[in-house]
Amino acid sequence: MKFLMTYQGATTAPPSPETLAALGKYTQEMLAKGVVLMTGGLVRPDHGTKLKQVGGDFSVTDGPFPETKELIDGFALVRCDSREAAIAIAKEFMSVAGDGEGEILQVFDAADLPPRG
Repeated sequence: MKFLMTYQGATTAPPSPETLAALGKYTQEMLAKGVVLMTGGLVRPDHGTKLKQVGGDFSVTDGPFPETKELIDGFALVRCDSREAAIAIAKEFMSVAGDGEGEILQVFDAADLPPRG
């Protein structure tokens, strides 16, 4: 199973050099184990682009979005056997990253679909 995990730090202050080093080490270990498939950070999440379609009309709105209250600092795409395992990975990560909050969303792809008969 694959899960998309997001993380938002409790403060807007950048992580300390020690925390960054610990996060780098943890991420490398999880990549080597094949648990983390992809990870990254969002430099200026309030300066994104919003897309919307209503009744066939497509619109694009460029940031900044000053009303944005919940910004994502980083994400990881992980592979694990269950939602509970994904929660355990998130708990490990947050013990390194520090206080904050996140979300776990299951990702479905062709491998998750039943075989065609």
